Amino acid sequence: MTTIKDSVHDHIEVTGVAEALLDTPEMQRLRRIKQLGTVQLVYPSANHTRFEHSLGVYHLASRALSHLGIEGDAASHVEAAALLHDVGHGPYSHNVEEVTHRHTGKYHDDVEELVTRGTVGSALDDHGLDPKRVARLVSGDAKFGQLVSGELDVDRMDYLVRDAHHTGVPYGTIDHERLIRELTFVDGELVLAEGNVQTAESLLLARALMNPTVYAHHVARISKAMLRRASEQLLSEPDIDAHELRRMDDYDLLVGLRLNPTTADFAERLATRDLYKRAVWAELSDVPGSLLDADHETIAGFERDIADAADVSSESVIVDIPSRPSMTESSSRVMVNGEIRQLERESPLVQALRTAQEQQWRLGVYAPADVTETVGRAAADVLGLDVSGALVNEVRGGLNTTLDEFE
Repeated sequence: MTTIKDSVHDHIEVTGVAEALLDTPEMQRLRRIKQLGTVQLVYPSANHTRFEHSLGVYHLASRALSHLGIEGDAASHVEAAALLHDVGHGPYSHNVEEVTHRHTGKYHDDVEELVTRGTVGSALDDHGLDPKRVARLVSGDAKFGQLVSGELDVDRMDYLVRDAHHTGVPYGTIDHERLIRELTFVDGELVLAEGNVQTAESLLLARALMNPTVYAHHVARISKAMLRRASEQLLSEPDIDAHELRRMDDYDLLVGLRLNPTTADFAERLATRDLYKRAVWAELSDVPGSLLDADHETIAGFERDIADAADVSSESVIVDIPSRPSMTESSSRVMVNGEIRQLERESPLVQALRTAQEQQWRLGVYAPADVTETVGRAAADVLGLDVSGALVNEVRGGLNTTLDEFE
């Protein structure tokens, strides 16, 4: 048994197959991948890694399994899946996943190739575990996969608390001990036991508050968009492909960007925090519905048209269109009067948080500081935006400031 001191859960005891998995190169790579990617450019202390998060998920999974009375072979497979759930993450976590998925068709939880081969596969085999079964649990399949990937999973419980701790933002602080204690399986579904509507609401509220202040902070979005653009340009070079990029760590990618002449400027800007600025920051109601479903090629076409209209280089314009507002946590299951119900049916908070989420949504157009005004006006014309309040230079500072506005 190995005991590891953790900044969130204090001491974590690692035994069995998990102890063997810790020292595999695949797990050690996660030490070099920051949990929150470029969010460290907003919150300097947000330097925690996927490795420590994976340990936390393993710890909470073990606690949940003990509470649920799940032991033996089933528990060992779930614990292995919990520790390995992020082993497929690429550099800077989710920041470039959209790029690599476009080229490979794989997300970070498509881990079968990693857990069935090499040192991870050998470690699982040596302890009598089925690597393919572990891979299925990572993707949330089967009954116990809900513990690893689902609306009430231990992954979410750990990252909210851990991200709040390392950023200093208190909104992600949740009572994960109560959440684990109240978990139960009913008819094969993972639910919260009777009398826990407010417990489920706490998870929903934490995620809703962390989103604008941490995950979707405008500086984090700008740096993420710049990193995506640079990674896309890097993949256009003959010496690297998306499969290779997926297995890099943060340092590998930054060095790769610095060494490539076409991406060196982006790498320098990211390394020195010389970021693009907002030329447009448009509310959902000001954006044509057709833009919300625009694919990568369509958006790239808009960027070229805006650059032409503003008479700037194509590298100087980035259009950032988030996905439609969604709230997966609202489908969490809770027991009410002896039946399983979705949280959104029982909680008046859900609709209020959905409304807040829609009001916080913004389409962004980013450009170097010296051309934001020109790019902003060109973008409004090309994208067909209602420019009232959308052009950043026309927003009066200090008025109607929202949580996502501070830097």
